[in-house]
Amino acid sequence: MQDELSQFQKLHVWDLVDLPKGFQPIGTRWVFKCKTDDRHVVVKNKARLVVQGFYQQEGLDYIEVYAPVARIEAIRLFLAYATYVGFKVYQRDVKSAFLYGKVHEEVYVTQPPGFEDPHNINKVYKLDKALYGLHQAPRAWYETLSKHLLSNGFDREQIDSTLFIRKAGGDILLVQVYVDDIIFGSTNEGMCRDFEKVMKSKFEMSNMGELSFFLGLQVSQREDGIYLHQTKYVQDILSKYKMSDSTTYGIPIPVNHGLHPDKDGKDVDSRLYRGMIGSLMYLTASRPDIIYLKRKPRLGLWYSKQQSFDFKAYTDSDYGGCNLDRKSTSGGCQFLGDRLVSWQCKKQSTVSVSTCEAEYIAAASGCSQRMWIQQQLRDYGLNFTGTPLFIDNNATMSITNNPVKHSKTKHIEIRHHFIRDCAEKHLIELVKVHTDDNLADLFTKAFDQSRFEHLVNLIGMFNPE
Repeated sequence: MQDELSQFQKLHVWDLVDLPKGFQPIGTRWVFKCKTDDRHVVVKNKARLVVQGFYQQEGLDYIEVYAPVARIEAIRLFLAYATYVGFKVYQRDVKSAFLYGKVHEEVYVTQPPGFEDPHNINKVYKLDKALYGLHQAPRAWYETLSKHLLSNGFDREQIDSTLFIRKAGGDILLVQVYVDDIIFGSTNEGMCRDFEKVMKSKFEMSNMGELSFFLGLQVSQREDGIYLHQTKYVQDILSKYKMSDSTTYGIPIPVNHGLHPDKDGKDVDSRLYRGMIGSLMYLTASRPDIIYLKRKPRLGLWYSKQQSFDFKAYTDSDYGGCNLDRKSTSGGCQFLGDRLVSWQCKKQSTVSVSTCEAEYIAAASGCSQRMWIQQQLRDYGLNFTGTPLFIDNNATMSITNNPVKHSKTKHIEIRHHFIRDCAEKHLIELVKVHTDDNLADLFTKAFDQSRFEHLVNLIGMFNPE
């Protein structure tokens, strides 16, 4: 706690003043946390003073709050590119990052609990810098960081504003920012050292070395590639929901599951249920499959260095697979070489009247993701056009390549015809693939164990055990 307040004084975060008329001070509180590594060993006891930002009033205490945050797909793409080019990825953490952000509004907070000034008990602190908990704190920090990088020769990319690039000769330095966590790598180690100097000239940094743990993802950088997994997180959620001793099962759901609403059943604990679903959703940051949690907790993605970097995508759909409303499920996955960098699985918003329509909607819904990856790679200096989109439905290919309205397509919503425009501009190229070889099939329906495990292996999942 003393270290935290010493940092406030060092960075000139606030001034002790009398509260002006018409203003209400915002409360503060202490938050304590024990940080652990992947072996659950406590590595740091942390105390942080935060503002009770829920008392802030929009328009009075803050105006703009938006700050860009890197997508998890951008992190996977960054790591995939690192294996292709062949450079190490490093991580640095800015200590008390939000305290560097300048507050433009007039904001007053109460004195820290337990550290009140006995001679000025009725005074409050006027903020000059942002504190954790303020609505505008992430935006203020991002503005400070981006201005510093731009003034030191970095370019902020147009598509992903959390990606900063500096080029020198034939070398490139990539910097990806996720709030106060920064990962970076370069084809020239000297550029990495220069970047550290640039950051340390303004911010107090922690020296964390090679990237190994980031946003709950465990990253193992090896000579032949990068292994991305969430073993620690898997163990944590199994323990949290008391499933460490549960019986394992080979597939996510039986082929003929016959699921239907249980109207006579007992209501479950909605908070517990939402917590479990949220935990599983975050687990998909490193593994599309969430079935082998106990049996294969170390299952993860493998990005090999000995692969090409061609961009390709797969799309598929079932037909009326939902027993409740007969809506279909769209599935898709995108690869750089054999490195799986993105995937989708989502129930369609409308009922399809044919397999062709379901497949067409699935192909169109994933098209925006493919365009985003193309544009992101353009920031890396790679220009991909005519990306092969593998699909197993001939009728869908005909509708896309021959944009003629007729009775079978006139009812399809206009937004789904976006794929036609992409095909006409040669941004994508539809390629026929046999159903057995369509990797997106994994994301659309239930399978028997042999087919399920076969598809899991084909998409590049890796288990070191």
